[in-house]
Amino acid sequence: MTIDYLLERIVQHNVTHAKWLNTLSYMENAGARKISACEHPSEVNIIQLKHAAEEHRHAYYLKKQILKITSSICENYNNSELLGSTSTKRYLHHLDIKTCKYLQQNFSLNKEELKYAAYLFVTYAIEVRADELYPIYQQILTKYSSKVMVKSIILEEEGHLEEMIAQLDKFSPDWKIHAEQILKIEKDLHEQWINSISQEVFQENYA
Repeated sequence: MTIDYLLERIVQHNVTHAKWLNTLSYMENAGARKISACEHPSEVNIIQLKHAAEEHRHAYYLKKQILKITSSICENYNNSELLGSTSTKRYLHHLDIKTCKYLQQNFSLNKEELKYAAYLFVTYAIEVRADELYPIYQQILTKYSSKVMVKSIILEEEGHLEEMIAQLDKFSPDWKIHAEQILKIEKDLHEQWINSISQEVFQENYA
């Protein structure tokens, strides 16, 4: 099943669409919290602050988009208000853990250095994914003349990716080799997440 086909099904069902937006909002919020958790006690650069602030704003923006569909659900991030809730809540956490293990095996880093390196590689992988997912979603929103829009998020995520590449260039001249491995880890987790959502969306009650 393609992501296009899944998103078309989601967008055509208001309750499902609201939960999808809430799921994206949860993940943006989780990303912002991860970025803040990776901050050094004193050596925090402006890019890191900017990313955390913008991811939080994306989470808020996506929550507000739900009101264009319905006002009766998705007031919180409880499992019943998300799609693929278990995979959704594990996705970023597992990516962070697996990335840290990989970095420990390939770099000599102290605790704070490891947290920062994980921030760089995990954020890079998530931005690569966002650069693929949000434009597809926007195309389908446009196709079905939805009032929901994610164009502003697309522009900011593109900027984030450029910023992460610039920071990774400073971190290691060989960062692309390691990033390829992190992207493979993310791809597996992404497929699990999409499969979990697909199973839920295509259940009989969504037919």
